[in-house]
Amino acid sequence: MTGLRPPEGGTSRYRRGIEDPLGLLIDAGAGQYGGEPITQLEHALQCAALAQADGADEPLVLAALFHDLGHLIHPDAETASENGVDGRHERIGAKALERTFGPAVADPVRRHVAAKRYLARVPAYCQTLSTESAHTLKLQGGPMTSDEAAAFMAQPGAHEALRLRQWDDEAKVPDARVPDAESYRAMVSRHRRA
Repeated sequence: MTGLRPPEGGTSRYRRGIEDPLGLLIDAGAGQYGGEPITQLEHALQCAALAQADGADEPLVLAALFHDLGHLIHPDAETASENGVDGRHERIGAKALERTFGPAVADPVRRHVAAKRYLARVPAYCQTLSTESAHTLKLQGGPMTSDEAAAFMAQPGAHEALRLRQWDDEAKVPDARVPDAESYRAMVSRHRRA
């Protein structure tokens, strides 16, 4: 099996991911984040807080908040790595976020796994990955080749995806104090497509 197909547009979680991604994150994010010692919601909130602390613009903060939305949209994406499958959560989430916010939010989400593969060309980076993240790296294709890395860096938004990846890697701290999900409601409204 090479991966999961995105769910059809009529599924309730996919529709909710488009119509109310913050609500979906709040309601469905209480489960453990893969093999990490935090929940999906805690990971998302930590990632967004790190983006804000780093001075990211609001669309990139929203990308940080919603970068793993695909895990919540697709019912099998959460357990894909346990089954030895790349759930392609970045594509599933980006597809929903594109419809809700447009490319400024969706593109970094779409590329955050590729950013991990880009960074994994350096062994020192791989040593910083959590056990779960190192496992999923293998499922996602492992480190990029030189040609893949050059193609990745030539894409618009590659630098934003690398920033997102850094926050993603750091956002795994149990009991971290960060702003709650509701604090992002106005930001979501400001950037939502009409």
